[in-house]
Amino acid sequence: MMKIYADNAATTAMSDTAINAMIPFMKEYFGNPSSLYSTGQVVAEALQNARERAAKCLGCEAREITFTSGGSEADNQAIVSAARIGEKKGKQHIISTAFEHHAVLHTLNKLEKEGFEVTLLDVHENGIVTPEQVKAAIRPDTCLVTIMYANNEIGSVQPIPEIGAVCKEMGVLFHTDAVQAAGHLHINVKEQNIDMLSLSGHKFHGPKGTGILYSAKTIPLTNIIEGGSQERGKRGGTENTAGIMGLVAALEEACGNIDAVTEKLIPLRDKLIAGLSEIPHSVLNGDRNHRLPSNVNFCFEGIEGESLLLFLDDLGISASSGSACTSGSLDPSHVLLAIGRVHDVAHGSLRLSIGENTTEEEIDYMIQSVKSVVERLRAMSPVWRDLQSGKREFIL
Repeated sequence: MMKIYADNAATTAMSDTAINAMIPFMKEYFGNPSSLYSTGQVVAEALQNARERAAKCLGCEAREITFTSGGSEADNQAIVSAARIGEKKGKQHIISTAFEHHAVLHTLNKLEKEGFEVTLLDVHENGIVTPEQVKAAIRPDTCLVTIMYANNEIGSVQPIPEIGAVCKEMGVLFHTDAVQAAGHLHINVKEQNIDMLSLSGHKFHGPKGTGILYSAKTIPLTNIIEGGSQERGKRGGTENTAGIMGLVAALEEACGNIDAVTEKLIPLRDKLIAGLSEIPHSVLNGDRNHRLPSNVNFCFEGIEGESLLLFLDDLGISASSGSACTSGSLDPSHVLLAIGRVHDVAHGSLRLSIGENTTEEEIDYMIQSVKSVVERLRAMSPVWRDLQSGKREFIL
């Protein structure tokens, strides 16, 4: 039996490059970078060098990089900072989408309780938001547009440069949660009209608990974590130097390999989509072309996604039914509901996110395994019997 890891959207294995970059800063260069003596200053110089390298990957200045504990913290700080800027100007309207990560949606819910008004744009069945939608939603009191770069569940990639251009034209700050995109798609924040961007190290073979918030130098950040003067006084706490070194090394490696990895993954992704499309009463979620090279997400009518995952695990395949952050929930994915999938269909979802080490043999095995498990589950399902007998109407 094969052992296949197909949940790279949830987390990735750390690369040797990242691990090797971390080890010296856990053993030899362990000093506190805020210290004045040489043991600390050596680390401070390495930290500044890492900031410059990260900035080069994103197309910005080193002083526009804030190291965080991950994408969720970066999302929180970006959104709250924009809200406070808007609040001072009497602008308390924020635009986002209905299928953002909960790090964004829950932060927006918190701001609504403070009196902010939030507009969540429809994302259509293909999971794409158009620049025209954004422009139509912007009001004189809009202080922020926050739209994810690529969706963590269905893989749809948004027209970020065009949306950013609309925001720039209208004088509104634009933030993008790029946790799924960074290291996998080419990003240049200046060229793509991005004011703030969040990313997370463990999505591209870096360590967990590490992330970056890019914020344009003209944007005053609001502290989420109070403490010392670290990170230009905008994030208290001694820097996770070893983690930052692993994060930046992994980011450099991923950004340098984007074209080669994409060239390998797209044919494998498309073969997997074609194979799973042969299953009757199934549907691909997300745009067919404007999607991450690694992402395949399907709904299968007449089954429960949890059972599908457990049976696939027995066959050696690690997969997901959606975001790892909500995998314990029995509710259907808010992302699938946002693109118009009804509850009964949304419950039967499967996300397979492949990686650069995925082989064609593994793709064949996954296709064969999913077909077999879906057939087996449907044979046991009273819902499927009702669908076949005509007591219920097929949706897909």
